[in-house]
Amino acid sequence: MPSPRDDYRIIRWKDWYESKGLSKWAANRLRKSGKGPRIVQLTDHAVGVTVKDDREWTESRIREGA
Repeated sequence: MPSPRDDYRIIRWKDWYESKGLSKWAANRLRKSGKGPRIVQLTDHAVGVTVKDDREWTESRIREGA
């Protein structure tokens, strides 16, 4: 079982969207529309996503089969 401390590990934005199979364009569109995971502002130009927010966002996207 992952440590609760791991929940706050930061995944860089590029690594996050690539791990989801998204293009940069699609990921940025999700972020700007407010439909992506919560963002952590690392520097003026760098952003990331916590492991916890990634997991919660992914779980919220799961749909039951028909």
